[in-house]
Amino acid sequence: MNYQLFCFITNNQIKMIINKKILLLTAALSISLAACDNEDGIEVDEIHVPNGFALSAGISTVFLNSSYAYDTDAEWVSGKYTTRFNNGDNLYDNPLGSAQSQGGLGPVYAGYSCGSCHRNAGRTEPTLWSAGGSGNYGFSSMLIYITRKNGSFFQDYGRVVHDQAIIGVEPEGKLKVTYDFQDFEFPDGEKYQLAKPNYTITEWYADSIAPEDLFCTVRIPLRHVGMGPMMAIDRNEIEQLAKQSNYPEYGISGKANYITERGKLQLGLSGNKAQHADLTVELGFSSDMGATNSRFPEEICEGQAQLAQATSAMGITYQKLDVTSEQMEDVDLYMQCLGVPARRNVNDPTVQRGEQMFYAAKCHLCHVTTLHTQSQGSVLLNGTRIPWLGGQTIHPYSDFLLHDMGSEIMGVGLNDNYVSGLARGNEWRTTPLWGVGLQQKVNGHTYFLHDGRARNFVEAIMWHGGEGEASKNLFAKMPKADREALITFLESL
Repeated sequence: MNYQLFCFITNNQIKMIINKKILLLTAALSISLAACDNEDGIEVDEIHVPNGFALSAGISTVFLNSSYAYDTDAEWVSGKYTTRFNNGDNLYDNPLGSAQSQGGLGPVYAGYSCGSCHRNAGRTEPTLWSAGGSGNYGFSSMLIYITRKNGSFFQDYGRVVHDQAIIGVEPEGKLKVTYDFQDFEFPDGEKYQLAKPNYTITEWYADSIAPEDLFCTVRIPLRHVGMGPMMAIDRNEIEQLAKQSNYPEYGISGKANYITERGKLQLGLSGNKAQHADLTVELGFSSDMGATNSRFPEEICEGQAQLAQATSAMGITYQKLDVTSEQMEDVDLYMQCLGVPARRNVNDPTVQRGEQMFYAAKCHLCHVTTLHTQSQGSVLLNGTRIPWLGGQTIHPYSDFLLHDMGSEIMGVGLNDNYVSGLARGNEWRTTPLWGVGLQQKVNGHTYFLHDGRARNFVEAIMWHGGEGEASKNLFAKMPKADREALITFLESL
């Protein structure tokens, strides 16, 4: 079946095709590249791009182009899984009660629910640009990571500064951000601008930390697109990519991150630096919301004398565990059962030209188009298996490996000096691009990269350094029409 025919099939027929697992459309084809640069751009005929890729995640693909494109269950979800999906969805979206009432939230926190930072399972617009740092009314939609310059944590704060708190309790601190702007231009004369963030923390609840002893990095939420297929990925395939993804002519050499979680050394897949082997549901409830659970039974302010005294004086008592393992597994199930939006406008000539430019710029060497899931699917945090995620051909546009993203641009590049497992400060996991083109529709903004410094796709590309330098330069040298086509292609993902 070719894609020209596929475009005229009805949605019901599409679902029949998916349910019968007729995935010929997304079969991996060999790629040969023989592009050359010249004054008139790159000859399309010289670049051979695989066909299809509309079914982004096999049977987990959904056909939506709306604000709920990230937040809809896959077609195969039914029966008791639907009930559990809805239970997890509710716990994900609904604000936790404060410690004074039903227990759960706080006393300090970064978000009052999963959905407060991941609206519609996306990335809620952070207050960095709109409020110049921490927001008011219990909301910021970001995490503030801090370490000493020797890499150790601060005893009074841990790894995260919680900039929000329940009534009667002071937050641990507030973030302020300013931006240094620098103008650049492409070889053809078109101008663009990059903004480098400068972070400071004020209103420390305990002793202030001297700036010369502090590394601070900010993370805006990740899109929760494709979490199930990602957790079902064939780990052997990722490890093989790590061995094979060595392209010295472009300065590219990816590596896997390995971390110890639940007492076991595992391949990292999730997080900005692939620093987690699972979806960190328990860590999210504990660190982000201050909700205790079986894996993290202590309050996040445990040992912080001033906070402990304040809550004690208010007569606040806590449940031993705010969130049960069963509830957290329902959230895990919800996230893994979400559908992944299909590609859009794939027959548009500009999109097709942009896809050619994506390959011409060698973006696919890190943003790998095609991967596969292991035959048995994925396993949730309490042991429930999701077999429907097994044996699928998926198109995440990521190798899930770490790459050096450089330290030279505007003096710092994307190096945040924060070590996660084997990842150094300048190393980042390749961001999966499936669904990226719908972020504006789902969440109303186009802030990209780990801290939202990029305000659009062009800025995100031009922040690439290190192993991304070659692709950035190839993009920059393209005629304006080809650069715009590549952006249009990204908007189709």
